[in-house]
Amino acid sequence: MEEIETAAVGLGAGGDVFFILMGAILVFAMHSGFAFLEVGTVRHKNQVNALVKILADFAVSTVAYFLIGYMVAYGVTFFVNAAVLSGSETVEGLEFGPQGLDLVKFFFLLTFAAAIPAIISGGIAERARFWPQAAATAIIVGLVYPFFEGLVWNGNFGFQDWLEATFGAPFNDFAGSIVVHGVGGWLALSAVILLGQRQGRYTRDGKLIGFPPSSIPWLALGSWLLCIGWFGFNVVSAQSLEGISGLVAMNSLLAMAGGILASLIAGRNDPGFIHNGALAGLVAVCAGSNIMHPAGSFVVGAVAGALFVVMFDLCQRRFKIDDVLGVWPLHGLCGLWGGIAAGIFGLTELGGLGGVTFMSQLVGSLAGVTYAAIAGFAVYGLLKLVTGIRLSPEEEHRGADLSIHRIGANPESEIPQR
Repeated sequence: MEEIETAAVGLGAGGDVFFILMGAILVFAMHSGFAFLEVGTVRHKNQVNALVKILADFAVSTVAYFLIGYMVAYGVTFFVNAAVLSGSETVEGLEFGPQGLDLVKFFFLLTFAAAIPAIISGGIAERARFWPQAAATAIIVGLVYPFFEGLVWNGNFGFQDWLEATFGAPFNDFAGSIVVHGVGGWLALSAVILLGQRQGRYTRDGKLIGFPPSSIPWLALGSWLLCIGWFGFNVVSAQSLEGISGLVAMNSLLAMAGGILASLIAGRNDPGFIHNGALAGLVAVCAGSNIMHPAGSFVVGAVAGALFVVMFDLCQRRFKIDDVLGVWPLHGLCGLWGGIAAGIFGLTELGGLGGVTFMSQLVGSLAGVTYAAIAGFAVYGLLKLVTGIRLSPEEEHRGADLSIHRIGANPESEIPQR
């Protein structure tokens, strides 16, 4: 009997390890979506830089999160022997899950952390220096992001206890509308403002000059890759087979559809808006995907799709904020809407599962984006002062590909033919 119970425990742990690992791989694949979304949106002379930035940022994020970030968020360090890490031994009360369970959890949560610089990358494209951005990634993923991650997902410093005691429920951000997308979007806004507008983006009297996307197919591929990976992002946030819920998958699907249809109408068939509208819906549903009714998720996604279209245009034309991929409207504002919306459509009165209050969601959401905006100005302001964060006018005119990487996106075609 004891052998059967031991085997059952091992089977359960092994199932969780495989489940979380598959989620981590799906979210890791989303980073290729971030890359190709940026590749298709920026001008041809900046495509290589988009690809290299996001891959390099992932590596920097991995090291920063392994050495510092995970400890900041969850109080866990990996500086013990492999037997302890794999769960076969314990040392002084330090216990890791069996079969490397905590290690795949690290991998999964790392892919979330690394999404922050990937989000920022789209906003600062075409004029940001490479190494200062790598330094910003290390600071953000090592310190800035995990501090707020720990407040929400690990209950650090009594933040969730205070919200529950004050407003009747903790802050519900199941898959990161605020923790990941809101924080990433508002960090990006700070960086974009400090960098300034791209050369030639506006006339002297402030009129917007259009920079058409370099490749609609690459942009569309980026959106598709992100949409597919997002079901790992949301569903596997349960972090165990026991906690998995088909409701999360259904809510994600309906929110995505709502975002697509709303952006299709509001954006007047513009392919850039449509492909980003799908992402807007998915950003917004993350927070409440575990508690909302699918019909409510559709509404949340539709509002996000329309919000992205309207705010992208206002951001570029009226506010003169040169956010290349519109990451502040997409992640920052749609993420903020999603965090608040979980406190509306998650209520039992609107068909949700309950366990949330509007005020907890409002306060938690505003706290996250305010923290991110302040931290963004601090990090990028310091780097701007110490090292500079923008390419020189000559480098920007030449393009980041040749200025930073000394090669273009299509090297063979750029060689004079004899």
